[in-house]
Amino acid sequence: MGWAAISKDAATRGAANLTDDVRASFTWEDARQMLEGLPGGGLNIAHEALDRHVAAGHGDQVALRWLGKTGDRRDITYAELTGMAARFANLLKAQGLGPGTRVYGLMGRVPELYAAALGTLKAGMTFTPLFAAFGPEPIKARLEIGEGNVLVTTAGLYRRKVAAWRDEVPSLRLVLTVDHDEAPEGCVALGPELERAADQFETAPTMPDDMALIHFTSGTTGRPKGAVHVHGAVVAHAATGRFALDLKPGDIYWCTADPGWVTGTSYGIISPLVNRVTMIVDEAEFDLDRWYSILQDEGVQVWYSAPTAIRMLMRAGKEAAQSYDFSKLRFLASVGEPLNPEAVVWSNEIFGRPFHDNWWQTETGGIMIANTAEMDIQPGSMGKPLPGIEAGIVARDDGGLRDCKTGEIGELALRPGWPSMMRAYLHEQARYDKCFVDGWYLSGDLAMRDKDGYFWFVGRADDLIKTSGHLIGPFEVESALIEHDAVAEAGVIGLPDETAGEVVRAYVTLNPGFEPSDTLEREVRGHARKVLGPAVAPREVLFRTSLPKTRSGKIMRRLLKARELGLPEGDISTLESDET
Repeated sequence: MGWAAISKDAATRGAANLTDDVRASFTWEDARQMLEGLPGGGLNIAHEALDRHVAAGHGDQVALRWLGKTGDRRDITYAELTGMAARFANLLKAQGLGPGTRVYGLMGRVPELYAAALGTLKAGMTFTPLFAAFGPEPIKARLEIGEGNVLVTTAGLYRRKVAAWRDEVPSLRLVLTVDHDEAPEGCVALGPELERAADQFETAPTMPDDMALIHFTSGTTGRPKGAVHVHGAVVAHAATGRFALDLKPGDIYWCTADPGWVTGTSYGIISPLVNRVTMIVDEAEFDLDRWYSILQDEGVQVWYSAPTAIRMLMRAGKEAAQSYDFSKLRFLASVGEPLNPEAVVWSNEIFGRPFHDNWWQTETGGIMIANTAEMDIQPGSMGKPLPGIEAGIVARDDGGLRDCKTGEIGELALRPGWPSMMRAYLHEQARYDKCFVDGWYLSGDLAMRDKDGYFWFVGRADDLIKTSGHLIGPFEVESALIEHDAVAEAGVIGLPDETAGEVVRAYVTLNPGFEPSDTLEREVRGHARKVLGPAVAPREVLFRTSLPKTRSGKIMRRLLKARELGLPEGDISTLESDET
């Protein structure tokens, strides 16, 4: 199968009928009316995710199916998860904490994390997720920036990553540990406290604009940014879960993202629960056979994953998937970085359905542009704006902005006003204000829009390569390189050149069965020249055992360039270990 549009008939059937008329008539107020809300115009994420379902008679439905990394298995119903969240809220209240308290979660994908997040929101407090793989300094920096008051973690993580500097963060009043009845000195064991707490709690009367979540995102320089999101974001989480992920009540849904980053919270906790699905939560890290087994044995219907994981599955070959039954899968989606066209075609061959790429950011709080279930997919495209989202491609012109023509590369921009839009960068008002120009939110991503209204990612504004008068997006070059049978992943940067301005350099990792050699380098480079032309193809291809990536799967091109040129690396707290 080629890269032509994949028909919606091949993609999925029975999807929500998201017609042009529906898109045109949609309003966020309509979406708000689909939620229950609280008296006096209030809105609370935990109430919409849990309490209203229990009150409507769905308490016996499984909300969370937890698969432990050592083989343990636990089903938690909506009623049980509501009780767990209430116990956590009561625990916080018993500690003398009230609205405005900032609670941080630092642990793996365990049930206590989900109860803590929802209990915090239920109590009218603010929740911030952290990666368990963070080192001591990134944890400390985020607690300092966000003025964290409570940390929920494990005894082991506390001893290794927190204890040495705890007294240096004066805002940190309480540390709860989840895995021991006897907590480390200065901490409180969570288990016994939860057992003593009541399983009923009246949801705090939060309003739509009350702070609910702080998500940290790394910048190219300086400290991480704390993006503030509010309870009203749940309106977007609910609607986009239906529009972009095709979620329906009762679905078996698996989001592989860790709650330590925004996808794992927005679409790994909030959106699925608000849409009353059964979530699969796998404590273990990526393992090919385990993942295929989960898809088969749990009857997963909707699967949301990341391009890095998808490419790892591709790397194992078609044979690795042949013994598994994926017939229950109805809809597959991808996020984290652009999904290469090869992965869309491969998915259609292996699963009988393509992955539907979508685009959004920590700052947008929810999916903005997507290949939805009823659309014909253009492999490599991020899709079209969702209902309620006005997107454009703009360029700076005489100090202002102008709309770009069809096919012209510019900056992807959104009209402000969607419910999950960030409301601030903590303590950085000037930095926040720079995101908004002439009535647009500027994403920092370069893209183009084709004649059919599909949006195509080109690269980050600071990733764009300018060589011999050409503007080159690294994603286009990387996709061409991955077409070669030997190449598993690719990262492309521009390096200064006196004649051309910049020249294209590629870093690639290889599939099993291939070894680095001068001959293979010439072959890969020749393939790229054939596909892209000599002006766009990389001048040089370097082999690596791995590429620097964030834990959410994005290849850190800026880090490749900084290391090559001896420049400051900026914030690398979200970096996975690499061997470059």
